[in-house]
Amino acid sequence: MPDQPTSTVPHLTPDPAAHPLEQTSTSETEPGKSSWRWFAIDLTPLRDSREYRLLYIGQSVSFFGSMMSFVALPWQLFQLTKSSFAVGMLGVAEFIAIFFMAFVGGALADYIDRRRMVRLTEIALTLGCVILIINSLLAQPHAWVLFAAAALFAALNGLQRPALDALTPRLVRAEQMPAVAALQGLRGSIAMICGPALGGVLVVSVGPAVAYSVDMATFLISVCALSLMQSVPPPPDADRPSFASVIDGLRYASSRQELLGTYLVDLNAMFFGMPMALFPAIAESFGGASVGLLYASPAIGALCASLSSGWSAKVQRHGLAVAIAAGVWGLAIIGFGFAHSLWLAMACLALAGGADMISGLFRMTIWNQTIPDHLRGRLAGIEIISYTTGPMLGNAESGIVASLFSIRTSVVSGGILCVVGTGLLTLILPAFRLYDGRAGLARKLAEEAGRTAEALPQKRA
Repeated sequence: MPDQPTSTVPHLTPDPAAHPLEQTSTSETEPGKSSWRWFAIDLTPLRDSREYRLLYIGQSVSFFGSMMSFVALPWQLFQLTKSSFAVGMLGVAEFIAIFFMAFVGGALADYIDRRRMVRLTEIALTLGCVILIINSLLAQPHAWVLFAAAALFAALNGLQRPALDALTPRLVRAEQMPAVAALQGLRGSIAMICGPALGGVLVVSVGPAVAYSVDMATFLISVCALSLMQSVPPPPDADRPSFASVIDGLRYASSRQELLGTYLVDLNAMFFGMPMALFPAIAESFGGASVGLLYASPAIGALCASLSSGWSAKVQRHGLAVAIAAGVWGLAIIGFGFAHSLWLAMACLALAGGADMISGLFRMTIWNQTIPDHLRGRLAGIEIISYTTGPMLGNAESGIVASLFSIRTSVVSGGILCVVGTGLLTLILPAFRLYDGRAGLARKLAEEAGRTAEALPQKRA
């Protein structure tokens, strides 16, 4: 599947409390509250920040539409080719595009207005939907257009997501990031349940052009919400985009095991344990329309995890939480591979989705609570590569293994390798395994204060 004392970096919300590491929970400060609040999702960021509220609404709507296309595009390609291998190769096309553009997007996000960058890419994504609509209305749609559109969407996401991920910490307070991660997980879960389910029904009953049209309309709504937001200028000491600035980001990421752990554990889990390219073929044994239910099932578990995420603010061993969740994902995928009924397959996918949401919640918290603002865009570019290339290449891997052996072999072997790989990575990255969120946030504050202190003499000179 998601902020420091007063500094020279402007915030669109009030600065956090003077001691963000000493925040107490609502249940501790308000004895009259019932214990269920320990689990309930925290809505404070939406109440406190108008700008985050607008961003949240716009992205919620557009992501819902994207999830319809997420089902419609591979379904349409499978109908044209009858090949799981071809569906898996969509991931390769997306990987090539996003791998290069994420670095560009990350460097730009640290230098220009992040809100403007998100808005421009939303407009371009709208035009991409128009291409898919036109192709779908042809008497004989072209498969190559689907590959080209998938690559275009991936490239635009590579440009947008670093700006989006770097924008969010500027709109809320540092101690609210676990709540923000849960809220964004909730948004994604609802969209991934309703979007694929509705998309699956529409593509089977009236064709993919309607699903693409709804996606286009949702992007337009998002553009309107972004237009109502205030501009979000870059930090005053922003680094100019260049190859050297990208290298600086890579060097910073590689110097911290806790960051490497979040990238590598998720990459391992998604590469080996991502069987979504096989859903269209698996669905034929359960009934064609069930393809939408398979795509939606992981989000059901993710939704349950998001709604009960209040406890996550009390967990400080974020790296260990990521590793445990990734292991549960792999075990659930093994169960999915052996499932002989639709309800059992959906249950295993729901368990996997819940584990993935927990992993994503803590990964996002690590990223947004520990990475200095002047590097946030470039590190977000690395993050998008880590959490998108895994599923993309994982879909290709599952399609290749299924074509060589069988669908069950592909799913089960992937789940096993996911569990084994997670265990090995956790052992060889002790700083990731032992990471404490309080120390991470303190490090971020110290790094930003040091950078501000270094910049002051230069400005006076």
